[in-house]
Amino acid sequence: MVTRKPRHAIRFAAFAMALAGAMGVAHASESGVLSLRAQRSFDSGKFAKGYGQLERALLASRKEADLLSEGRILIGMAQIRTMSLDFAFADSLLSVVRPEALDKNTKVQLAKVQMALASAQENYKGAVKTCKSLEEDLVKAADESTRAAFYGECAIAHAGVRQGDDANNFLNLAGKNSNKKGGFYAFTAARIANILQDEVEADSLYKVAEQKSIQANKPYMTASILYYRAQLKGTPAKEKEDLRLRCKNAFELMGLPNNAKRCGE
Repeated sequence: MVTRKPRHAIRFAAFAMALAGAMGVAHASESGVLSLRAQRSFDSGKFAKGYGQLERALLASRKEADLLSEGRILIGMAQIRTMSLDFAFADSLLSVVRPEALDKNTKVQLAKVQMALASAQENYKGAVKTCKSLEEDLVKAADESTRAAFYGECAIAHAGVRQGDDANNFLNLAGKNSNKKGGFYAFTAARIANILQDEVEADSLYKVAEQKSIQANKPYMTASILYYRAQLKGTPAKEKEDLRLRCKNAFELMGLPNNAKRCGE
């Protein structure tokens, strides 16, 4: 749970690529300025501060009577709730998004976050259903980073239902819309290998993703990778202990106690 002192208690996946799109409102508006500030806070691991900025952005969007901006902000908030393991709250936020008010890009972002929420709860069948529900023309109309994030979630979902060929096809699509040498691609490939129980390949890819995440100063992704590496059966006991401690410390300092608690399990 994200903790924002003194009054608010607020609480996975998708990462900065999709989050940036979900909060990509017009920066000239009050809601847009607050959303941009929130994105910067999340990128630096300041989740409590960022979520508070999103709450204010949501109020501003409603004052502006801008349903598109409101939808984008709600999607961003649901993304953060998913990342911080507050799945019920994430679902409640998505339930009030008005799809008819969204543009094509934001509709794809919505589907991406819906898939991330389902997969985080290991409801891979539900995530696959969402992946298949979008027409290809709609996905192609989205911007490159949104397409990459969408295809990445589709890849993970199909791995979850043991459709390895489909998972790899979507991974290739994610790579075509992003940097195949980047941390996002390495992490997505690692998750697929992990879910399909190829632990040697998964560990190798996680290490690549971890290095790139540290270099890019993405603390949430780094801590998440430490968690997944600690769960691998082949990781030596002493190394597991170290990974769990680093993971726990990182999430605690980001104000994410649910994630920190999971690191120690």
